[in-house]
Amino acid sequence: MKFKMIHENYNVKNLEQSLEFYDKALGLKEVRRKIADDGSFIIVYLGDNQSGFELELTWLRDFDRPYDLGDSEFHLAFQTDDYEEAYKKHKEMGCICFENPSMGIYFIEDPDGYWLEVVPTK
Repeated sequence: MKFKMIHENYNVKNLEQSLEFYDKALGLKEVRRKIADDGSFIIVYLGDNQSGFELELTWLRDFDRPYDLGDSEFHLAFQTDDYEEAYKKHKEMGCICFENPSMGIYFIEDPDGYWLEVVPTK
């Protein structure tokens, strides 16, 4: 039996703000969306046009508080072929939340507080 990873889900408070962040910070584009008939949720899948793996953003109309992300111990990682340029872009955006120069990595934080790891191509 084989399994293939297909997506990761993040719940978001402001869908448009999140879509803008993921496009600007990581180049992720909308692949498809599902809107509930009653308007209670919108699900948008984002892709990198390379891997087939998608980030699913879910907006819930009736969720009225920030999401509890625990201790930010989970994250999604992204590899870049131009680490210095990515770092510069994320520094300008003000979204770098943690750096580990000895490991050669850093993390950015999305509008809802999710951490995203950025690593160079080895």
